[in-house]
Amino acid sequence: MALNRSRLSDRPVARSLRLLAGLVLFGLSLAFLVRARLGLDPWTVFGDGLSTRLHLSLGTITVLTSLVVLLLWIPLRQRPGLGTVANAFVVGPVLDLGVALLPDAGPVAVQVLFLVLALLCVSVGTGLYVGVGWGPGPRDGLMTGLNRLGLPIYLARMLIEGSVLLVGWLLGGTVGVATVVYALAVGPLVGRALPRLTLPPSR
Repeated sequence: MALNRSRLSDRPVARSLRLLAGLVLFGLSLAFLVRARLGLDPWTVFGDGLSTRLHLSLGTITVLTSLVVLLLWIPLRQRPGLGTVANAFVVGPVLDLGVALLPDAGPVAVQVLFLVLALLCVSVGTGLYVGVGWGPGPRDGLMTGLNRLGLPIYLARMLIEGSVLLVGWLLGGTVGVATVVYALAVGPLVGRALPRLTLPPSR
């Protein structure tokens, strides 16, 4: 997705703050999943498996994975926006910071609370950073790129997330009930949040 110059100059401070808030919430949602110990989302399962094998932090793996995914945009003729680049570099450090600051969930009730907080953070966070209009995240752009080649978006998402989930699991990534709940709930939740959080062009 190309940079939309009109949106770059339309309330840039407000859009920058919403972008940053959205990415921070997104990173925190992943940290809540880690501390809930009920399973991770597909991409973080993949990152968790690599993190164990490469002895790097989960946040570092998240950044490196984002950069590799961005390279895959080239043959798909996708163009990153400012929000795409920010996503690649902000979410990982926030994830590491959140994991360092949050306690382990402990009792089942707290685990469930952390899962609910993760779902709320990812839906609001995605609504904020996508609603700015400065480009999708690296992984979302990969799906839309495949969609441009004729693959239905739901099928592109299933193939990509199913593949990274399988590889991550084989590498030792954490899979559990939250993996399923997250996969089923994120789409509808983001679908409700995005229209409400999208910042329209000023008149």
